[in-house]
Amino acid sequence: MNLFNVYPLYNVVPLKASGCYVWDEKGAKYLDLYGGHGVISIGHSHSDYVTKLEGQLNKIGFYSNSVQNPLQVELANKLGKLSGCEDYDLFLCNSGAEANENALKLASFKTGKKRVISFERSFHGRTSAAVAATDNLNINAPINLQQEVTFLPLNQIDLFESEIEKGDVCAVIIEGIQGVGGLDEGTTAFFQQLEKVCTKNEVILILDEIQSGYGRSGKFFAFQHHNIHPDIITIAKGMGNGFPIGGVLISDKIKAKFGMLGTTFGGNHLACAAAISVLDVMEKENLIDNTNEVSEYFLKRIKEIPQITKVKGKGLILGVEFDFEVAEIRKKLIFDKHIFTGGASNKKLLRILPPLSVAKSQIDEFVDALKEVLNDKK
Repeated sequence: MNLFNVYPLYNVVPLKASGCYVWDEKGAKYLDLYGGHGVISIGHSHSDYVTKLEGQLNKIGFYSNSVQNPLQVELANKLGKLSGCEDYDLFLCNSGAEANENALKLASFKTGKKRVISFERSFHGRTSAAVAATDNLNINAPINLQQEVTFLPLNQIDLFESEIEKGDVCAVIIEGIQGVGGLDEGTTAFFQQLEKVCTKNEVILILDEIQSGYGRSGKFFAFQHHNIHPDIITIAKGMGNGFPIGGVLISDKIKAKFGMLGTTFGGNHLACAAAISVLDVMEKENLIDNTNEVSEYFLKRIKEIPQITKVKGKGLILGVEFDFEVAEIRKKLIFDKHIFTGGASNKKLLRILPPLSVAKSQIDEFVDALKEVLNDKK
């Protein structure tokens, strides 16, 4: 049997990892400034994380949601406290796409409506309604396009208000900071008006914090930069540091009832142990403080590179933009300098999503390597 060939692959085979580094099968060491799409939050193979997972696996790795699981309660309590979102309820699932599916489903249940407003260059997942709300026709099959989704530009509140006032919208879904789309984001004024208009028209406001959440923006959630209170928040990526887990934070606007949502694997014992460990390490090592400190240093050092036309994002969800496409730059960084970075639908942008434990010395390593690669390009 062959693998279904849907991924263009770099010829690198990582076999072990620690902190912000990975090693390939030949023993070559790579600086990881991409974290597997921003998944690695506390660093690869963190000793506390490994110990927690090993201990849990030796007890019980899985049982269904038909029985009590105290780890789910512990996770909800820790997440509420550290994020400042104690007034939400938590539904646990397996991935970001599943989190967004459930968020959209809840919005439709609550309002009795089905049209969704999303935004240009958005990415919300690859399943059913989540991919329909993603602004990329290339990954939408005809079965997805039966969903009713309207895409609007960011930061144009008049267009948004005219769509909402048609009266058939169940949900607005927006990323705290766009990931795949290229680090574009709404202004504070835009986010605050979104919330106001959604509340007035009884539309559910969903904040997709799957990539921008978990401390990556310099606050626990990126929407917290704008002083708003979404109806639903979706989480995944950094939540499990590589262990598959997702979640939906649900405000008291939406009341639970049996059968409303469900999952086989979501919130299993091993996943909860991973997520609890992530929160414990984030708190113990002050990783949000480190994110802000290293981000400030990054922004200072990156000014040394004149070829960069713009720096986007916040914290450690960053993009550096050029006036040329960066595919070759990424390849040279990987194969010549042994540094992983990310791309975006914006082909002129390098995406930077390191573990939140990244050090200033590792930013130096990246900036110095990027300078050399760009000089070689001349």
